[in-house]
Amino acid sequence: MTARPYRSVLYIPASKERALEKAKTLPVDAIIFDLEDAVAVDEKENARALLTDTLKTTDYGPRARIARINGLDTEWGQADAAAVGDADAVLLPKVNSAADVQALADLLPAGKPIWAMMETPLGVLNAAEIAAHPQLQGFVLGTNDLAKDLNTRFRPDREPLLTSLQLCLLAARAYGVVAIDGVYNAFKDADGLRAECDQGRDMGFDGKTLIHPAQVDIANAAFAPTAAEIDLAERQIAAFEEAEAAGQGVAVVDGKIVENLHIVTARATLAKAEAIAALEAD
Repeated sequence: MTARPYRSVLYIPASKERALEKAKTLPVDAIIFDLEDAVAVDEKENARALLTDTLKTTDYGPRARIARINGLDTEWGQADAAAVGDADAVLLPKVNSAADVQALADLLPAGKPIWAMMETPLGVLNAAEIAAHPQLQGFVLGTNDLAKDLNTRFRPDREPLLTSLQLCLLAARAYGVVAIDGVYNAFKDADGLRAECDQGRDMGFDGKTLIHPAQVDIANAAFAPTAAEIDLAERQIAAFEEAEAAGQGVAVVDGKIVENLHIVTARATLAKAEAIAALEAD
């Protein structure tokens, strides 16, 4: 699993030139340039042309550039796939199986990173085979579509979606795939967003998809290691190295046993903190 941050992943309509320009200045880790849901049918081709030109001519700095195309079963999908080769990755909506990923891979340059929208019951049930595809590098949870298909009611605790979220996380972690949590629709509700980000981080997600720039700071804070976590990681590593030098296999920090598995987590925490600092300094 890469330490590259994906704390904040902001959807930008590919048809909105002003939004594409503003995205260059936002402190997001990644941008999803959306040709699908955010673009009206009669604007699809114009949006594709604008995004193609934008990806070729616009410098988005260290931000990961992910292009969400229309489904390959639509009249726009194949042309979208052919047009977004300058993106860092291509995001395919409504992925149901590894065969869907392969169908996109066949249209892209060899080895081009593919991300999958996990937003259908069948896709969730097939999450492991999707994550195992050699070009698949990221999952984006489409919680709105998933809730619609599952016929769930909205609950702040997201209990009706937890099984689906966890199945996708299990698959992502099994195959080293980035996993990004779904959107929080009430973009003016900072407390609600913060609670859902904290839940997603506790579960193990790498970051949150966002629908408004006002949500960025909260997501960045929630999915970054805290000062306390960094301090603990540094002390665990130091104590464990001291124990190893003394010929011991475990250390004790704050009254708790520290074994090698804790050091793996501690080093990952520090690597993520360093990667965030580097990204923000760029």
